[in-house]
Amino acid sequence: MSADPSTSSALPQADPKPSTRATRAAVIGAAAGFFVDMFDVYLPIVALAPAEAYFRASNVSATTSSIITAMIFVATLIGRPIGAALFGHFGDKLGRRRIAMTSVAGFGVITLLISVLPGYQQIGMSAVVLLIVLRFLDGVFLGGEYTAATPLAMEYSPKAQRGRNGAIIMAGFPLAYCAISLLTLAMLQIAPAGDINSPYVQWGWRVPFVVGGLIAFGFVLYYRRSVPESDVWESGPRSQSPLRELLRGRNLRSFLQVFVLMTGVWVTLYMVSAVLPGALKSVVGLSSSKVTIVVLVANVILIAGYLGAGLLSQRIGRRTFLIVAGLVSATIGAVLYGLTVSLSANAFWLIALLTTLLNLIVLSCWGVITTYVNERFHTGVRASGFGLGYSVAVIIPSFYAFYLSGLSAVVPGKFTPIVLLVLGGLIMSLGAVLGPETRDVEIR
Repeated sequence: MSADPSTSSALPQADPKPSTRATRAAVIGAAAGFFVDMFDVYLPIVALAPAEAYFRASNVSATTSSIITAMIFVATLIGRPIGAALFGHFGDKLGRRRIAMTSVAGFGVITLLISVLPGYQQIGMSAVVLLIVLRFLDGVFLGGEYTAATPLAMEYSPKAQRGRNGAIIMAGFPLAYCAISLLTLAMLQIAPAGDINSPYVQWGWRVPFVVGGLIAFGFVLYYRRSVPESDVWESGPRSQSPLRELLRGRNLRSFLQVFVLMTGVWVTLYMVSAVLPGALKSVVGLSSSKVTIVVLVANVILIAGYLGAGLLSQRIGRRTFLIVAGLVSATIGAVLYGLTVSLSANAFWLIALLTTLLNLIVLSCWGVITTYVNERFHTGVRASGFGLGYSVAVIIPSFYAFYLSGLSAVVPGKFTPIVLLVLGGLIMSLGAVLGPETRDVEIR
């Protein structure tokens, strides 16, 4: 299929070759940025979970307590689309490099501020409010990182290397999960968790947050010294109002198509990365430590899945790959999920194998997403299009807990995620069908 003109800003001459050094620096920078980004996203999920008593309000109902816990997580999700809109606009208008450094430095400062927060015992509900506000601001800055650094790396990537480079960048996702999980496990050995006065609850949880802040500043230093501004952006067309241009004409059609695609991708991600680990504990009966081991192994192997997906999409095309990947998630992925949650804890190694295969089948598509979404927008709106296309679509899938609760009235509880997994895979395939092939689009 011929490329949609809205996906390219270049004239139809040969793709000029950037220097190998500049390309490598840009890709490493984007991969490191995404690692830092996801490390920060996982902090409240992984590192703060054993210390939830530190911020737990003692004089509120169970319902209110659940809402507060959800708000700590949702605050970041709400902030990310806002950050993508804000930083995407300036990334298209002022340049990718400056915005990438500003956004990462911003969430580095916020992360360090969270690490020194007093708890509910010290300042009451103000501690919870401060945590939620800081996580919201964190989300705003997080939404700016990938909005700027990733388009810069894609613009430095020659056409034949975009599939591979996009997969390398996205590999920061499973790497970050592995890193924060291992760091949290190590801290739990040094400072065990327990009641409100236990070492981990009082100070152990702070260490991963300090580490997260420090690696953010390390990224800024590397980016400042090693990564040049995108030559494509510097020589390409500039828009006076990138957001306004994104939301009209062909750009709007591209955005809506990406929104459909990413909605399906986010739904399938939540079923495997958020719902399945809980099911392994509550339904299958695995201990928390065994679930951690299974998920860690699956994420390590998933790195190879990302790279394989990126390389395969370079051969058969992004559109074809994403259509097939959605259908495979909706069929084989659904069967694997059903088999996994039907086992007993005694079948540990089989559970580990099925979980790893499920991660590979459903989540490897992320190795293509970065490249594809960047290829869908021209230079003048690429940062805005990628940032918003990637993050706005997360909102509807984020309420998956409510959908699962509703489905439980007609489907056995442990199988309700299969319904959403099938639906997400089909939406993903539909989104890919609605768009053009982008492998041969001239970004440079």
